[in-house]
Amino acid sequence: MQDDIEDSRPFVTSHFAYFLLVCRFMKPTRNLMKGTKISATRSIMVHVMGPIDANHYGYVHGGVIMRAVDEAAYIPATRHAKCNVVTAAIDHLSFENPVHIGNLLIIKSQVNYVSKTSMEIGVRIETENPISGEILFVGRAYVTMVALDAMGHPTRVPPLVLETAEDKLRAKKAEQRRKFRLQLRRQK
Repeated sequence: MQDDIEDSRPFVTSHFAYFLLVCRFMKPTRNLMKGTKISATRSIMVHVMGPIDANHYGYVHGGVIMRAVDEAAYIPATRHAKCNVVTAAIDHLSFENPVHIGNLLIIKSQVNYVSKTSMEIGVRIETENPISGEILFVGRAYVTMVALDAMGHPTRVPPLVLETAEDKLRAKKAEQRRKFRLQLRRQK
């Protein structure tokens, strides 16, 4: 039995080393001229909330929801940028309804707007009671994600293809929020 464990370590180590090599030095094929449709960035994540996610009253911790929001924003940003992305900012986040143990946490996200190296991801948070089917709005957030190259430096992102009138309105509002965020940063 001990021999089997020792024999498997070089296999695991070599695969892990290969994974690190690919992630660090291999550059994905990115076409910055070709834009991405907003519909191609949409994502829905569903989590079942358990006791580990909640306080002693059965309410899910806000921090658990915030982490899920950050993870949900990563998906459309990566789909759009076709490279690694990191969170730069999360705009105002408030909770309008609680999420309970046993409920489903539903997080819908999509790219709303892109600038040179950053993207605004719109995130909608809902909770569903899987027994009754009742769905409640929990909150929304706007997450700014920045695309990074293989060396960890900001890199350009492709343009966003706006398909509908709603997409154009979202992009216009997102651009206004971006101007406001930049104005706040300059005041510091």
